Amino acid sequence: MKDKTVSFSKHAKNVFFHILTNCNLKCIHCYINPDQHGRKTLPLSTIELWLKEFISSNDETNLVILGGEPTLHPELPSIIKTARKIGYSSITIDTNGYLFNDFLSKIEPELVDYISFSLDGATKKINDLIRGDGSYDTCIAGVKKAVLKGFATSLIYTVNKLNIHEIKAVVPLLKDIGIKRFFIQVVGIRGKSFEKMQKNLQVFWEEWLDIIPDAASLATSEGLIAVYPKVYLKKDEPFECAGIAADNYFIFPNGRVYRCPICEDYPINSLEFNSEHKLIKTSKINEQDLFKLNIPEGCVMNKIIQPNNIPYDENGIPKLKIACCLLKQSFISPG
Repeated sequence: MKDKTVSFSKHAKNVFFHILTNCNLKCIHCYINPDQHGRKTLPLSTIELWLKEFISSNDETNLVILGGEPTLHPELPSIIKTARKIGYSSITIDTNGYLFNDFLSKIEPELVDYISFSLDGATKKINDLIRGDGSYDTCIAGVKKAVLKGFATSLIYTVNKLNIHEIKAVVPLLKDIGIKRFFIQVVGIRGKSFEKMQKNLQVFWEEWLDIIPDAASLATSEGLIAVYPKVYLKKDEPFECAGIAADNYFIFPNGRVYRCPICEDYPINSLEFNSEHKLIKTSKINEQDLFKLNIPEGCVMNKIIQPNNIPYDENGIPKLKIACCLLKQSFISPG
């Protein structure tokens, strides 16, 4: 089994659209920040106008619909159908598995490429500690229901101190319930639970490198497509920022559009929708200016927001670099 870095695509656009920030759960690692992201649920008419701003004839454009919990939006099926008509190449729905508004019965499986479920433990005890009572059973039931109806499914496992020890144990469960893709994610030190995450949930470099690549390799050996963030670079590996090298957009209900998810807690978005629903550049200084900074630690935003997650030598020189948070690794089988 060999791992490889997934290079940033120069010919694809990825749109991560938070159509609302409301959610039925209160996960302790939630990155949503209503003060910075807004509290309204966007109407279909606005969503359609905003979606059109990212479509061009030159590149394929992929859409991920998020919340909050996107199935709380009563018009989600119409949003999906509208995105297909506009010309989005792929559509993924990120959900906690509660699947509100009888969502699965209102769309056909061919309309979405994946329904991506969030589960943060191999056991009910750990997952429900992180995501809330009843969320484990509900998510697994939601996956099974989606698979039975013919939808392709993936799963996101957000790694933190509370659940890293269960990540290998979740692999046979995913295989058993019909998951096809396994996305491992690192907890973000941001959002509503910033202080709690920084003190209690952040996984540091030794533990991450010791456990996560092996877990991804195990999942691949079991037939899953496993993808995980690279997170750490060796000193001789080049750093590349997706804000410069790739074409990603993170949209929130208040009209802010970011190029980097780590920046989302701050009003430094480089783009926004104006009153006429046109995508415009914001004034200086914004996230785009920060992307250009060249520092020994790699990602400047990681250095600013979570400065203690890499080791330094006796001369204060970092032993590792932080990769762009959007740089991924995957495993491929030999031959």
